[in-house]
Amino acid sequence: MSELREDRQEVGTCVELFAGGGGLAMAVHKAGFRPLLVNEYAKRACKTLETNPPESDRPDMPWPLIPGDVRDIKFADVVTDEVDVLAGGPPCQPFSLGGAHKGMEDERNMFPQMFRAIRELRPKAVICENVRGLLRPSFKPYFDYILNEMRLPFAEREEDATWEEHNELLEKMIANDSVDPSERYVVTEMSVNAADYGVPQIRQRVVIVAFRADLDVDWEEFKPKQSHSEESMIHSMREGGPYWRERHKKVPAEVRKRVIENLRELDYENEDVKAKLKLPPWRTLRDAIAGIDENEGKPLPRVSEEAVKDKLKVGGIEDHIGWPGARTYAGHTPNLLDRPAKTVKAGVHGVPGGESVMQLDEIDFGGTGYRYMTVRETARVMTFPDRWILDGPRGEKMRQLGNAVPVKLGEAFAKAVATALTAVGALEDPEKRK
Repeated sequence: MSELREDRQEVGTCVELFAGGGGLAMAVHKAGFRPLLVNEYAKRACKTLETNPPESDRPDMPWPLIPGDVRDIKFADVVTDEVDVLAGGPPCQPFSLGGAHKGMEDERNMFPQMFRAIRELRPKAVICENVRGLLRPSFKPYFDYILNEMRLPFAEREEDATWEEHNELLEKMIANDSVDPSERYVVTEMSVNAADYGVPQIRQRVVIVAFRADLDVDWEEFKPKQSHSEESMIHSMREGGPYWRERHKKVPAEVRKRVIENLRELDYENEDVKAKLKLPPWRTLRDAIAGIDENEGKPLPRVSEEAVKDKLKVGGIEDHIGWPGARTYAGHTPNLLDRPAKTVKAGVHGVPGGESVMQLDEIDFGGTGYRYMTVRETARVMTFPDRWILDGPRGEKMRQLGNAVPVKLGEAFAKAVATALTAVGALEDPEKRK
């Protein structure tokens, strides 16, 4: 039996939209939800989902994938079981608040399809993930409208109404509190950094969680709290600290010295610092390469200069392939091994900030001391298990990873949703099934 199945107890059902390379779908499944429908538009991402069943030892039980445009799916015709959780990260392209507001109607804005799915499926809970940029002042008014639409998804917008007019109507309905609880949702948005939840990556995101109001869920009691801290990471890296003593004993002394010299000081008398020191440390890029979680004890082998030059697979590991051409310059600095990685973005190389480049311990490597991260290293930064094989050329694989939800972040929220629903009797407690 796989490690995934050993850790997993089924608690309910889910529908996953905008699944991409499978990060959030895998996370919700790991939290115990059985997928009833998984949708994705991009062909390569669909192939990734087809190649990787939810449970590695059950290839006969693939994802219930419906590929293609989500707008073509009649959810009520496809899904006949009760849906406990609807999950997804709807694409929300940049738009302008000026002029005729046509940007809001951009056909690539898929939040309206999320609301349609809510109307047709009536899920007990909804989990959405998106970029924190939606909180920028220019986007914030429309983001507030998105939240109101999720609160009252059955109050559909009339064809000739602007989004501002519809939002005004929704706000009046919310203030009057006159809508039947079974047709409204209690919505909370959380700004999160994935590193605070055990992901070896600085990734700022917004997670929206909604519960059907008739369930009377107390989300504040169950929402995931910060589980890892930068302060604890810094403390563990002091001279002789457990970071070096327990996990990375072979790191050269000069590298340790350089890292320690660059650590910021901590105010050990500060109460907030004291509290965060009780948490496990942030995971680093070096941790990810050494192996964490499902990859614990499985370090990725060193990528040689020859492997980089000739694009060779290293150690027979899928997607652990060298890639030439890495460079850094002002504003394009590399990832440091002893920090969480930078945000993984949807690109191969040349993306702003050097997100795909890593600084090595070997300062003379290739004459520069840095190289591109392999796809497998990047997948580990996104907390994908090594068994997960992405489809397509390198650029497409990196795009899928950049667009994904880190598995560990998604799992933290999916498990919290499961616990909250179980607490109000909306899901059967798996412990009672034994």
